[in-house]
Amino acid sequence: MKPVAVWLKDRSELGFAALLGAVGAMVVIDAIGLNVPFQQSDGLGPKTVPYIVGTLLLGCAILLAVNILRGGAAEPEDGEDIELGTPIDWKVVVPLMLVFILNIVFIDLVGWPISGTILFWGSVLALGGRNYIRDGLISVALAVGTFYGFYLGLGIHLPAGLLEGVL
Repeated sequence: MKPVAVWLKDRSELGFAALLGAVGAMVVIDAIGLNVPFQQSDGLGPKTVPYIVGTLLLGCAILLAVNILRGGAAEPEDGEDIELGTPIDWKVVVPLMLVFILNIVFIDLVGWPISGTILFWGSVLALGGRNYIRDGLISVALAVGTFYGFYLGLGIHLPAGLLEGVL
């Protein structure tokens, strides 16, 4: 009989199945706790979609776990465009992480148009863009465009921050 550590190593995808099941359970539990002020006549309400999504997540988790326990395993990726043996390029990853963290920290303070511009421009710079003026102008256009796209198209109000009276 194999030791437990070896058995689990051969079935490491069970961790993903457990995570998928936990997310599905959280969605269903959250849907149960939804407070619906009135009952609709057609029977469909705000709880329907979370119940469906949560149930599908739980079903996928169960099917995945059964498949793994029966010996099924995912095939390792071939690495189409990358060499799988190359190390992580921390000169790209760290600046990208910093730009995302800056966006999270400053979005409420300075607003989406400014923090979004920093996010887009910083991402381009981290990924190797060196045409600073063009990249900056495109970043401003993307940030302002997404601000108005969310506001006018979806009715979602992103924080304007410092540009509250201007936009």
